[in-house]
Amino acid sequence: MKLFRKKRHELILDNKKIQFLKYALGEIVLVVIGILIALQINNWNQSIKDRKSLNEYLIKIKSHSSEDIEQLNELIKGRKQIADFCKKARNSILEKTENENLFMFMASGAAFADFYFKPNVGGYESLKTSEYYGKINNTRLDSLLAKYHGLVDIIAENEKSFNEYTVYQENYLDTQFDRSLILASAFMSRDSLATKATPQSEYDQAFIAYTAKPSYRNVISLAAWQFDTMIDQYIQLSSLGSQIIKEIDIVTED
Repeated sequence: MKLFRKKRHELILDNKKIQFLKYALGEIVLVVIGILIALQINNWNQSIKDRKSLNEYLIKIKSHSSEDIEQLNELIKGRKQIADFCKKARNSILEKTENENLFMFMASGAAFADFYFKPNVGGYESLKTSEYYGKINNTRLDSLLAKYHGLVDIIAENEKSFNEYTVYQENYLDTQFDRSLILASAFMSRDSLATKATPQSEYDQAFIAYTAKPSYRNVISLAAWQFDTMIDQYIQLSSLGSQIIKEIDIVTED
């Protein structure tokens, strides 16, 4: 700066107006360039900070997606086992061989259990409400996340519909039966039942009467085909989750 002031002073004293104007213009250009460089550095530093913050959100979403996939695999396995029992029970009903397949009917009663997929959406919801969500707008990752959470809503609605139906039917059955014999037959071993005063035939007759009710059979029949739809949706969601994880790996490595 001392050098600039000295040069400016010399030009003024020598009355060299044109040279002074050139010098002044050059000095202005240097100042502007300095400001632009400073702004560029600041923007670069801010971009690094923003990218780091965005990656933290994405890594959390990746972790939650992995947890969801594990849960989905368990649901697929569980619902498939129940669906298989229900399909066999339905065929037994059509063949009128129910009394010969009491164990299968007992196993198909698991269709009354209220399974729910409980996704961890904390990372995604946090990203949506942050200032960094716009940075993935209109990207492949944005599209995958939208499809994923759209399917989550569809699955939740289907599960709710089926589970509310089973609860309604089960409540009706409870008004028609004392389920003490049914539950004993379902959860106690034959050896334990043999030590009781109630003969095995009485347990079997109670279970036959219970499973003969339309409310019981309606749930079994519904589960036999609707579980296949739920399983397909779980598989689709698991596939989307895997794609999200791969896309996040690509984005965070860039």
